[in-house]
Amino acid sequence: MSANTKLQTTLDKLPYGDENLSDDLKVTKMLPEGVTSKELYRDIIRIAWPSFVELLLTQLASMVDLMMVGSMGGKAHPEIGTQALAAVGLTTQPKFLLMTAFVAMNTGVTALIARNRGTNEKNQANLVVRQGLLFTFCATVVLSILGYLFARPMVIFMGSTEDIVTRWASQYLQIQMIGFLSFALTSTITAALRAVGDSKTSMIYNLIANLVNVVFNWLLIYGNLGFPKLGVAGASLATVIGQIVAFIMAFVVIVRGNDFLKLEFKLGFNPDKIVLGNMIHIGLPAMVEQLLMRAGMIIFAKTVASLGTTAYATHQVCMNIQALSFMTGQAFAVSATTMMGQSLGKKRTDMAQAYCSRTRKVGLAFSLILAAIFILFGGEIVGLYNSDPGIIRIGGQIMLFVAFLQPFQSSQFIIAGGLRGAGDTRATAIFTFITVLLVRPIVAIVLVKFGLGLYGAWAALATDQILRSALVLQRYNSGKWKLIKLKSEK
Repeated sequence: MSANTKLQTTLDKLPYGDENLSDDLKVTKMLPEGVTSKELYRDIIRIAWPSFVELLLTQLASMVDLMMVGSMGGKAHPEIGTQALAAVGLTTQPKFLLMTAFVAMNTGVTALIARNRGTNEKNQANLVVRQGLLFTFCATVVLSILGYLFARPMVIFMGSTEDIVTRWASQYLQIQMIGFLSFALTSTITAALRAVGDSKTSMIYNLIANLVNVVFNWLLIYGNLGFPKLGVAGASLATVIGQIVAFIMAFVVIVRGNDFLKLEFKLGFNPDKIVLGNMIHIGLPAMVEQLLMRAGMIIFAKTVASLGTTAYATHQVCMNIQALSFMTGQAFAVSATTMMGQSLGKKRTDMAQAYCSRTRKVGLAFSLILAAIFILFGGEIVGLYNSDPGIIRIGGQIMLFVAFLQPFQSSQFIIAGGLRGAGDTRATAIFTFITVLLVRPIVAIVLVKFGLGLYGAWAALATDQILRSALVLQRYNSGKWKLIKLKSEK
């Protein structure tokens, strides 16, 4: 029995739900006859653990990448590492902004394929795969060219004031744009595989890609084994090489196919109005959400950059460590998205709710463990990036903010993932507008002007996270996600 078939045993033994959703709007606290909590937790963990390992190792590779960049000057010249950290950090928001289009449409890919998996419609699911890859290819080619041409202006806009930092950051971003297409297509294939519960495959090819990335970091940043010493540019090139490796492996997987998904070129890539319409219906609000988030994050990052290179380097280190903590929430969000979509495809809103509530409980347990680690060892972790005493001292204190936010962050990721699986993406876009574009930058600007510096910026980030978590939870509890239907559904 394949992994995908095993995943379906809990849902497949249940009948389709009642077409009349009015009864389903009641909060279901008891499981259907013949279904146990143990089975639900098993399905959740089966999807989440490969995603967790994949995301964790990806972020660890990113951390190693940044640590290598931050140690470029060694203990004798830590200021060189500080400048390198700032350079890489300045490229983060422009790169994420350019990723918005295909990341948002991948939300539609996952939601649609998950529902098709719930109804066992293979042909329709594979049509979604082709449409998703078509959209990603077209959008990313345009965005890559724009990103390459305007790399330097974007870095300067982000607040770069030192010539060396601007030069390094521009080189880093331009190299990233060269490999952008391979990264984008891989992400769409990954979104499709996760929708049918196959998170192990992406774990494997991303693990190998991360190992390739780390090896080439060592070769290209420092010029080991006769390779050129490229510094920050070497770190970017190593990342691109890893992304190309991941794409080749992902492409082979989707072409060979599994028991449900298979990319068949003979069926063509002509645009399908219904599928693209559904993708846009789900993905457009997600795109708006991502654009609003990036706009808010850019304003926030520029506010922090105004504090100086050392403060921004410290901020970049703490954000990179916080991104490690995102991995648990994002991994269990994959479970929530997949099981929500498949349950609703079978019209079992009761099972969708049962999966989501249990996913939150597991995510909470992991978030508390991470919080304890950051409280106890935050300063030591920051010290791995750079030997500057100022960065270590302030960064260790900022890690207390990171620890405090863990439970809120986990709940927010998981519930938002469940809502996306249901196709309810408009509400999360509104919440992002309120918190990331308004609350976080405004509070940050005010607190920084009042002299709180980096602490004020992180207090603003905490305010955003807590408020967004509350809004997402309220939306989920309203039950409105249960009423959402796609154009192809009756």
